[in-house]
Amino acid sequence: MKARDDSALGRFWADVLGWGVASEGPGVTNLEPKDFAYPDPSAVCIDVLRVPDPKTVKNRVHIDLASASADHQADLVARLQDLGATPADIGQGDVPWTVLADPEGNEFCVLEPRSIYRDTGPIAAVVVDCADPRTMARFWGEATDWIVHEAADDLARLRSAAGIGPYLEFVRTPDVKTGLNRVHLDVRPYPGDDHAAEAARLRALGAADIDIGQGDAPWTVLADPEGNEFCLLTPR
Repeated sequence: MKARDDSALGRFWADVLGWGVASEGPGVTNLEPKDFAYPDPSAVCIDVLRVPDPKTVKNRVHIDLASASADHQADLVARLQDLGATPADIGQGDVPWTVLADPEGNEFCVLEPRSIYRDTGPIAAVVVDCADPRTMARFWGEATDWIVHEAADDLARLRSAAGIGPYLEFVRTPDVKTGLNRVHLDVRPYPGDDHAAEAARLRALGAADIDIGQGDAPWTVLADPEGNEFCLLTPR
């Protein structure tokens, strides 16, 4: 996530998820579950990066939070608003989930209880708006080694091959991507893998090199088949 104030937004999301907070340097706040040891498919970690520009358009990538019951959903919404979240109207109409925005305006959903998310942890899914869910599922499934659980014209859903942790979902929308995504995915080779070889593999799957002003960075910035930026980090 990009943020004007990475520390404040990091604290918000750490409180939301019950996660720990660390920092790898000025302007970068890292969030992960307490006692988490990478790589572990039980969670998708969050890095908050400080940038000078404010949010101006609806995000194409957002987080859905899981709830265990109607009472839990209501209590969670109330707690999130106490932490600084605000109601958000993105044209959702009368739906059973609640749409909120974090303190920097990033939209996210608190879902009503759904059996599919009963064991995901606090994050039910990372959701990406797109034009073609099937194509996106095919690319990201091969890019991450995650399993495609559903692929239809309007929705595609992936999950770790271990069958744990949150889902990665692609939802068909009519919106057109404008500018850089304020929330984006990062992927990282496993320990011992070759960074250059992994970059070549992703390009062969359909990723493209892009320049977002990253300069001489140790990571590689790519775009998926619909132009969404993502970073290939160095092995850890």
